[in-house]
Amino acid sequence: MTSIGLDSADLAGLDVDAIVIGAVPADAGAAPAAGAEDLDRALDGRLAAALGALGATGKPGEITKVPTLGAVTAPMVVAAGLGESPTAEDLRRAAGAAVRALAGSAKVAVALPAADAAEAEAVALGALLGAYSFDSYRTGDGHKSPVAEIRLAAPAATDVAVERARVLADAVNLVRDLVNTPPSDLTPEDLANEAERVARESGLGIEVLDEKALVDGGYGGLTGVGQGSVNPPRLVRLAYSHPEASKTLALVGKGITFDSGGLSLKPAGSMDWMKSDMGGAAAVLGALAAIAELAPKVNVVGYMAIAENMPSGSAQRPSDVLRIYGGKTVEVLNTDAEGRLVLADALVRSGEDSPDLVVDVATLTGAQLVALGTRTTGVMANDDDVREKVVAAAERAGEASWGMPLPAELRKGLDSSVADIANISGDRWGGMLVAGVFLREFVPDGVKWAHLDIAGPSFQQGEAYGYTPKGGTGAATRTLVQIAEDLASGAL
Repeated sequence: MTSIGLDSADLAGLDVDAIVIGAVPADAGAAPAAGAEDLDRALDGRLAAALGALGATGKPGEITKVPTLGAVTAPMVVAAGLGESPTAEDLRRAAGAAVRALAGSAKVAVALPAADAAEAEAVALGALLGAYSFDSYRTGDGHKSPVAEIRLAAPAATDVAVERARVLADAVNLVRDLVNTPPSDLTPEDLANEAERVARESGLGIEVLDEKALVDGGYGGLTGVGQGSVNPPRLVRLAYSHPEASKTLALVGKGITFDSGGLSLKPAGSMDWMKSDMGGAAAVLGALAAIAELAPKVNVVGYMAIAENMPSGSAQRPSDVLRIYGGKTVEVLNTDAEGRLVLADALVRSGEDSPDLVVDVATLTGAQLVALGTRTTGVMANDDDVREKVVAAAERAGEASWGMPLPAELRKGLDSSVADIANISGDRWGGMLVAGVFLREFVPDGVKWAHLDIAGPSFQQGEAYGYTPKGGTGAATRTLVQIAEDLASGAL
């Protein structure tokens, strides 16, 4: 685990493997950003010329390594492009890209410009997230380990800012680890066991319903989806409470530990990354772990609806009818639209906690990727104001999202001739929105609700960028924490 701490020493004398500075566009190509003045003086004012000679432009995402040739203690300066007028997210990404590029180093100083504690926190968080690597299954010496120690050299940085960054990074990296774990080693029972470990270490309350309790309790969505697998389903309820809280937030996460599509089998090319289909439940777990440490004045319950969706002689069939917790019936027309079935159980159950707000998060639809791509979460809600405030919370947390509608006319496409509702529409269009319309049917009456579709953002299939690694990203974890803090403060 990468450590982080503050360092107020002069940059030129820091005994580190590299010093990370910012680079901004300039006439000569790029110039050092604020905060690197003392280092530039120690290098006889030649940093801009060196950056220009190496072709640096200062654009976001660009990393330029400059050897110091003994002029200062550190053997290398790494310039991370910030672009014009960098935002907190630009700082996060630059720090992450630079630290990721320095894998194999023991100690690195990060001196990106930070005008206040919030920007210093952004730099610290980006650096810690960039230091992530999933190495549990690696053998041999061909892989560079992440930077072992980060020294944050920013005058505006505080211990509080660094500690908050550490808590958030730990939560996100927990989620990344879970998403990256092969499904053979993360069955529904394994994920529930991991939730028990986190709850024990974080002081969270926990309740786990096994397959017998789910059948006895009438959780038809979870039992229906899970019945085709030798690994039975679980429903996990986590609880954080604050003695001064006046509001309650319920978080609900989809936890399909592997999604083959069931009898409505996915094509092979769409299946190899379906270990990530539990990213929503993992985000709920990570968020609760962080909330327990940050201690906002709000009560938070988290539901992890966990199952494995497999084809077998015992699997649910297209045209089967399930009875969701609470009694509503669903005709299953496509077994690959399973996430909404397990979420339905958990959404109804969440009403027993009398929440002021319910937020579900799920790798729910391929239509999300078609509509918004791989990096932007779709946000839907039964209240326009809630939707916009959730989008704003995600933006402050540094996670791209976009508000989407839930058109009333889409509900008719979910009509069933034999049950209360079907799990898919006969119309192929607007699939992300249709899934949201389906979920809205199971939201407790009178409760405000938002739905986050993270199908694309949860798993980076392409190359790493900024602080985002290849594989599991930890998407929505920071957003859920921000939502809890906003509800505690009255901003949501």
